[in-house]
Formats: sequence, structure tokens, C-alpha cells
Amino acid sequence: MVDHRIKLRREDNKFALMATAIAFVVALAAQYSYFGFGPGLAKDFCVTFTQEAPTPNADGSPIVNTIPDAAISECREWTGVMKINKADLGITLYGEQAPQAVANFVDLINKGFYNQVSCHRLTTAGIYVLQCGDPNGDGSGGPGYSFGPIENVPEAEQGVQPTYLKGKLAMARVGNDGKSMGSQFFIVYEDSVIPSDSAGGYTVFGEVTTGLSGIDDIIKAGVKDGSGDGQPKVKTSVTSITVK
Repeated sequence: MVDHRIKLRREDNKFALMATAIAFVVALAAQYSYFGFGPGLAKDFCVTFTQEAPTPNADGSPIVNTIPDAAISECREWTGVMKINKADLGITLYGEQAPQAVANFVDLINKGFYNQVSCHRLTTAGIYVLQCGDPNGDGSGGPGYSFGPIENVPEAEQGVQPTYLKGKLAMARVGNDGKSMGSQFFIVYEDSVIPSDSAGGYTVFGEVTTGLSGIDDIIKAGVKDGSGDGQPKVKTSVTSITVK
């Protein structure tokens, strides 16, 4: 009887050791999955570039603010609402395809930068965009820094200029300078062939998914001076932007 009990205890110990080993393997696999593929994945895993140094201010003064970390984009889609005058435009931001531009946009939104900021430029000939995001209201303003590189330019065949599709959101910049982006962006309200320059194309960082027709009255009113490129005749501003 004693030998039988000893044998049973040995069997119980064997099963306990096996169960412990299995539990350890399962826990290890779960931990690997968490840190390798799940929520533990580094937030900047999609960033494959080195941030270029900011362009010095034209007057030689130091850059006031720092460029937001691209990891703020979380390499994911963001959704939200951009209010222009009285129109509510549903938007999606491409955090994986344009992490630096999205990080910049989200950071400025969170700081309230885009509350009551102007849309100072409308183009109605050749290209069809409404440009916003300048606190000065004349195309000269920004957040106190500039950044690059250019990201997520529309694909095009060799020798063909890219088409920016209706509804896309893209970063404005200085011509021939790929690291001159700041706070200004444009909404493409009709498909537009926008020529690249020596710096490349323009970063597409999101799109308007709903409500684009809400700015039709601005577009139909045209440019204030009657030309095809200039200040909108209808006073236009971004009232607010929210994203999550």
C-alpha cells in the first residue's frame, strides 16, 4: 500500500512538472506575440527614414519649435472631422504611409493650432485645390519650424506627372524644397495633375471621406480678384479639427 501511494505521488509530480512546462511555453509564446506583433510593437516601426534637419528661417533666426516625433502617428489610420466655415468634412489620416506628416498634423491639432486658421488660397484653373493652415493668412505663416522628407507621393508612369485625386489632403511646401513643410496643407476638390519639381511631389497624408460638397459654395464663388489662383472670394477658415 505504501509503495502504491509513493508511485501515485511520483505520477502526480510528473504531471505537475509537465503542466508547468506547458504553461511556461504558452506564456513565453504569448509574450513573444505581444512584443513582436501585438500592442507591444514599437510605435515608430513604419518610419523608414531619418528626419532631415529643419530649414533655417530666412532671416537667420533660430528655429522656434521642434519637429514632432513621427511616432506620434502611431503608424495607423486616424479619423475625425475638419470644420471649414459651416461645413463638416469627415477625414482619414494615413499614419502608416505618411507618418511624419500625420504626426505633425495630429500634434498641431492637439495644440489647437488649427482653430480659426485661414484658408488663404483657392485655385480654379489647371489645378483644383483649397489651401489652408496659415496663421498669417497670406501664405507666409507656419508653426515655427519646417520639416521633410516628402512622403507618399501618388504613383505615376515614368515621364507622366502624378494625379492627386479628388478629396486628398496633401502638404503644401515651397517649390523645389522637400523639407519646407510646416502647417499649410491643401484639399484637392477635383482630380488635379500637379507637376513635380526638383524636390519631387507633394505628401498625401489623408483624405476627405465625407462632406466635401460642403465647400462647394466657396469654390463656386471663385477667387476674390477674379483670377484662377488667389484668395477665396468667400472668407474661409478652418474652424476646428478633431481626430482620434
